[in-house]
Amino acid sequence: MTKLDLKKKLRENIENNRETFIEAANRIWETPETRFATKESVKPFYDILLDEDFSIEKGVADMEHAFVATYGQGHPVIGILTEYDALDNLSQVANLTEKKELIPGGKGHGCGHNLLGIGALSGAIGLKNVVKEAGLKGTIKVFGCPAEESGYGKSFMAREGLFDSLDVALGWHPMDMTTAFSQSTLAVYQVYYHFKGQSSHAGSSPELGRSALDAAELMNMGVQFLREHIIDQARIHYAFIDAGGASANVVQSSATLHYFIRAPKTAQVDAIYKRVNEVAKGAAQMTGTTVEIEFDSACSDYIPNKALTKLMHDNLSAAEFEVTKEELEFEKALMDTLPNGTVEGLINRGKVFFPNRSLEEIEEKANLALNTEILPMMSLPPISGSSDVGDVSYVVPTAQVVIACEPQGSPVHSWQWVANGKSTVAHKGMLSAGKTIGMTALDLFLNPEMLDDIKKEHFDNVGNKKFISPIPKDVKPK
Repeated sequence: MTKLDLKKKLRENIENNRETFIEAANRIWETPETRFATKESVKPFYDILLDEDFSIEKGVADMEHAFVATYGQGHPVIGILTEYDALDNLSQVANLTEKKELIPGGKGHGCGHNLLGIGALSGAIGLKNVVKEAGLKGTIKVFGCPAEESGYGKSFMAREGLFDSLDVALGWHPMDMTTAFSQSTLAVYQVYYHFKGQSSHAGSSPELGRSALDAAELMNMGVQFLREHIIDQARIHYAFIDAGGASANVVQSSATLHYFIRAPKTAQVDAIYKRVNEVAKGAAQMTGTTVEIEFDSACSDYIPNKALTKLMHDNLSAAEFEVTKEELEFEKALMDTLPNGTVEGLINRGKVFFPNRSLEEIEEKANLALNTEILPMMSLPPISGSSDVGDVSYVVPTAQVVIACEPQGSPVHSWQWVANGKSTVAHKGMLSAGKTIGMTALDLFLNPEMLDDIKKEHFDNVGNKKFISPIPKDVKPK
């Protein structure tokens, strides 16, 4: 059989199993779990992988709900990255075009990881069945990765060497556009600052108290001044995890801040982190309190492998999907809930990708509720977010695509994405991603010589130095 025949069979295999994959994605949407506590979310993967004759190693890298599933033997060794964690405070009723919590204060899949994980899995299954039927040599490894949103499961996996045996790693992400993901991301540290003081009656004996809350507020003020003296591309965010209680007449004896510190490179993050630590220590000294600095997790910046990314991009056209009038109406209703200025931003994006197009055509595309046009592969500035796929990209050549299965202009981590997470458009995009991943991997099975240029580029990017994790050795997933 020709390569085109095998790719057609791969796509057909995914379509023949579409109900299995859709049911699995919906199961994960219905049991949103965060960080490393993904007990229910991981189960659909085990059910499908065991049924497809993959061997599964569970509980890898000290994470109970992380896994590596393997099929085949020999080279090439293709890694396929899955995710399945959700976000706090994003509960939302599915397929509803207005904001309405399903569970008050509950969790929700506002980044589409229910689709991401099963879409990648569908690619692995489609590939496996074609590889088996054609008698091709090579190995498929599916990585079950919790805590991408906060905690960074892949970073702990990379630290333990779980990606070292791969030739390449492939992934994808739901988005409001379709293209190869050719941007880098920011490296990040996550850190807790625990202040401890002395409680006392705030009215009758305030002089006996030492306010941990004062210390936390002074730390935030100090970091506010620090922002002027760090590189423009850096980002520092914080949240109060403990504000010392609800009684204003008690001097608060405890307060905890959770900080995210981001910059284009890990070394830059580390330098800023050390300065933030000094601010925290100064705040404790000013208030007569103490501070414990707890390193939570970290991940590296993402390095897209252009040769591998182009191969993925070339496979996007064969995985396109059609949408119905009813589906477009639903996506348009979601788009209409977005703030003013959304279309203007989409027009500016269109100008970047299509500088030679007329303004009229760009405006027409910007007003579409769902724009499934495949955008050209471009070198763009880094995005200001972070992903633990970054650590994988330092270990092996890595590539990802994004698929337009979210209403155009809608932001990640939004209620609109949660509402869209069980829609037929979301499911079509998920399976399109699986086909793209599967066909890209199949190219490498059939033409392993392609790996020469891919690996040369990886060497040019990172050299032959062993990857050093930004997570200290004594820090465990939690």
